Amino acid sequence: MTAPLRIAALFPGQGSHAVGMGVDIAAAFPDAGETYATAEATLPGLRALIESGPLDDLTLTANQQPALVAASVAAYRAWAAHTGLTPAFAAGHSLGEYSALVAAGALDLADALRLTRRRGELMQAAVPVGVGAMSAIMGDPAAVQEVCSAQVGVVQPANFNAPIQTVISGEKAAVEAAGAELKGRGLKAIPLKVSAPFHCALMQPAQDGLTPALDAATFHVPAFPVYANVTAQPSMDAAALPGLLARQITGAVRWVEIIRALHDAGADVFVEFGPGTVLTGLVKRILPDARTVNVGTAAQVQDFAL
Repeated sequence: MTAPLRIAALFPGQGSHAVGMGVDIAAAFPDAGETYATAEATLPGLRALIESGPLDDLTLTANQQPALVAASVAAYRAWAAHTGLTPAFAAGHSLGEYSALVAAGALDLADALRLTRRRGELMQAAVPVGVGAMSAIMGDPAAVQEVCSAQVGVVQPANFNAPIQTVISGEKAAVEAAGAELKGRGLKAIPLKVSAPFHCALMQPAQDGLTPALDAATFHVPAFPVYANVTAQPSMDAAALPGLLARQITGAVRWVEIIRALHDAGADVFVEFGPGTVLTGLVKRILPDARTVNVGTAAQVQDFAL
């Protein structure tokens, strides 16, 4: 008898949004429809924004974060109900960690929506526009860390996305200086169009602001392990989850380590729930032979097969 495949459920972060995301799933599957109804009841106007835009408003951090949680959780719940399958593990990229915790039953959807709305507001307000910057660096991550640590001012690795793709974040001048130094060493530095310098020390006001809300929220033991961004390890301790989410705001997203840890734990297939294919693309760059599947449309739910 063949052992069942062990599924790692992945949930995307900012940048994967699109107007209309998940609308076909919500129309076709009751569990997804209920998810969107909860989103609307919790944050009035969010469903219309997801369905019809405009894109500029949906892209605003305070809207995009809860909207992506709603779309990702809707896709997951439709898939779970349709297939009867349960993941062995889960992980979310930055914001996606909230979706992963909802999928695992560790956090109520309404709480996740309220927390990510507040998270987005605080992150946007933490740094005045033009003060911070982010750049994607293509090359050896050890060189990236070395150069960042030698700069004057705030600049640090924010996302370890792939073996040779690291995003740096911090004060604009320090990010630019680090990028110039890395270019001089033969690496590529690509400035990113972002609304704020995420996952760096400049986000401390946002971390401080969100911590009371996280501490006040109710967390449960996850039904399956959810790998945290800041540790690249799972935690089955409900009491530890608020602190992990708080630290995530200023800490780096250790995505390469997370995907390798999931593989080492026995993940056979990586399924990305929600709009876009960003995470499956990163998985392929980390583990070229990995099996990946996307579940972001009604057809992909209906046609899912392992």
